[in-house]
Amino acid sequence: MKISETWLREWADPNVSTPELAEQLTMAGLEVDSIESCGTGLDGVVVGRVLTVAPHPDADSLSLCAVDVGARKPLRIVCGATNVREGGRYPAALVGTTLPDGTEIKRRKIRGAVSEGMLCSARELNLGDDADGILELDPDCAEGATLLDVLGLDDQVIDLDLTPNRADCFCVTGVAREVAAINALDFTDPETAAIEPVLKDTFPIRLVAKEACPRFAGRVIRKLNLRANTPTWMQERLRRSGMRPIHPVVDVTNYVMLELGQPMHAYDLDRLSEGIVARYAEPGEALELLGGQDIELTEDALVIADASGPVGLAGIMGGESTAVSEQTRDIFLESAFFAPSAIAGRARHYGLHSDASLRFERGVDPEQQVRAIERATALLLAVAGGAPGPVQDTISKQHVPARPEVPLRPERLARVLGVEVPAEQVEEILTRLKMDVSSSNTGWRVRPPANRFDINIEEDLIEEVVRLFGYDRVPETPGRATMQLAPATESRLPIARIRTALVDRGYQEAMTYSFVEPGLNERMTGLADPLELMNPISADQSIMRASLWPGLIQALTTNLNRQHSRVRLFESGIRFIRQDSDIIEEEVIAGLAAGGREPENWEGLGNSADLYDIKADIEALFALTGAANEFSFTAVEHPALRPGRSARLDRSGQEIGWLGELHPGIIADLELQQPPVLFEIRVAPAFAAVPPAYVEISRYPAVRRDIAIVVDQAVPVAKIESAVREVAGPVLRELTIFDVYTGKGIDTGRKSVALGLILQETSRTLTDAEVDGVIDTVTECLADKFKAKIRE
Repeated sequence: MKISETWLREWADPNVSTPELAEQLTMAGLEVDSIESCGTGLDGVVVGRVLTVAPHPDADSLSLCAVDVGARKPLRIVCGATNVREGGRYPAALVGTTLPDGTEIKRRKIRGAVSEGMLCSARELNLGDDADGILELDPDCAEGATLLDVLGLDDQVIDLDLTPNRADCFCVTGVAREVAAINALDFTDPETAAIEPVLKDTFPIRLVAKEACPRFAGRVIRKLNLRANTPTWMQERLRRSGMRPIHPVVDVTNYVMLELGQPMHAYDLDRLSEGIVARYAEPGEALELLGGQDIELTEDALVIADASGPVGLAGIMGGESTAVSEQTRDIFLESAFFAPSAIAGRARHYGLHSDASLRFERGVDPEQQVRAIERATALLLAVAGGAPGPVQDTISKQHVPARPEVPLRPERLARVLGVEVPAEQVEEILTRLKMDVSSSNTGWRVRPPANRFDINIEEDLIEEVVRLFGYDRVPETPGRATMQLAPATESRLPIARIRTALVDRGYQEAMTYSFVEPGLNERMTGLADPLELMNPISADQSIMRASLWPGLIQALTTNLNRQHSRVRLFESGIRFIRQDSDIIEEEVIAGLAAGGREPENWEGLGNSADLYDIKADIEALFALTGAANEFSFTAVEHPALRPGRSARLDRSGQEIGWLGELHPGIIADLELQQPPVLFEIRVAPAFAAVPPAYVEISRYPAVRRDIAIVVDQAVPVAKIESAVREVAGPVLRELTIFDVYTGKGIDTGRKSVALGLILQETSRTLTDAEVDGVIDTVTECLADKFKAKIRE
């Protein structure tokens, strides 16, 4: 929120400099992002009154102006603005001035005519974005007066980064209360004088959704001056607060919102019919908002309606059908209280954001609606005249929120802060913050003001005390606690070790959102019943992921689009799966690889990584458990993987994950340039480790025997390995598959598998008979299980 320091000091003016004031606000929790000086580079700009306007003899788009700047004689200035007129007052930049945009004003000829200065637009003076014409000043501005004095530009704009809980500080009054409390200044909200009604005219107000809109104040004002302009001082305060002046009525309501924190709205009274109703939208209703956007209303949308239907989205934006225009003479002012729960999230649902919704979502003071009406009336009568009717204050008292009493115990205060704050100082601080403080048996009972929606529990009060007591006065005390070593186990492989192993093999770790797009999640998992978010960030992030693959695929797409031809990514995180009425949160580690097997080098890009390259990476991870023999890869189809190039990962018969090449259909839909190979592994069952055990190194020689068997091509080599290890017993120290052959000499549908068995005992040298016995047992087992024959 941007706020003018001059405006702020009209309400609370401590004897501190601007940097000191910014430091005070920041230390009190209202962080100052920046301080920007107004009027920089405008020292040589004065008020000029145009005496005459004549056409340029050589240019139809230019005018020759005689301008009185308070000097002995008028200046001759060539001007191209269409809104220049005799008698008008405009900013005149004198010769020698350098404007904020770097333009140097010199005496020069323009199309043959001498120009002794420049009449400036708001954009050229860095006072706004309007460049359609020169900036018109109030007619009572004195010729020759500096623009700095006329517009009060000797000012600083303080930009506050307010936290969502401090709704009370989204206005000058709220920040001024904080400044006064910090500096122990007396602060009393100025009374807003009631404007006596001139008319008896009213407009009916009815509250249907009383819990969402328990208070609605309104007032009819007729006979506004159609030619009125917003005064310069008000335009400047709006501009410095980040708002663009639009129309006197709109400007006044915006000004009151910035001053008091109460959003307001003005309706063209002639466009309203029968009465105002605060209610929820009915099925099928639609609304055209200010600016022309059409929205379909949901039944939980709070609307302001008349007899014709919705005329505004309550607390967010008004409707186009009843908007104030240049022809509006009669208006109906609205100043309402909307419950934060009724407004929160609604603007985002419709893709909207407004200053009103920003404040109503966080909570506005439910006791100042009438005050805002009176203040707006006073300003509007001064700017545009008019005849006001009586203030209408429709209220459902039982639904207006009341701030509850909150207990505060001195011992709890001391325990949380680590410092004793004297009781009288605690009471003084809370009183300065406009809270009602009373003593109790255990400490104090504190009732926050109506605008402090953030004070609900004891810790909130402790924060208020320390904010004004001073964080810098809280001593730095070394923490004392009983330390306990975290349990260490060798029965589980640390996730950090797994990540390190993948990094060592050329992968880079990614971190993706847990929220994913429903369609991609279903295609990657085959699950049609995802966990939907009640209030998603966007439609593309509306469910909890059931796999890490969707996020990694999106990361791959981003990298490929940025010309990274070789991508290897992994991520460890939680996936969310619905199981009956339960939600299972399971830690998994997933990865993908696309592009070359090796980084590009002098030999070129080389071949692309395939299923077996990634299988080797996974086997390296499994080897870390010390039980590599327990893992197996089984050819099984998966909805996200290419048929014939996918495998289920098992450990001792239990499924632990998947490996495979992405399905061609998904590759085509995502327009991926390269087919990635993916894997996903359940961490808990996969990486249970076998604790290391001492094994004596044999002093006796090992014996190697090679055998070649012929089996059906459908027999997996992994099953052959498993069978050999099972029957060979502990004397088998190593098993190697060193050849798989099909072709000449081998029957169709069969293959030759060559195995190398290394046998060794720790207590003696194996005899030939013992070795032959092991080999015979192995061959008999293979013949029995797989109908294997020894290859001659």
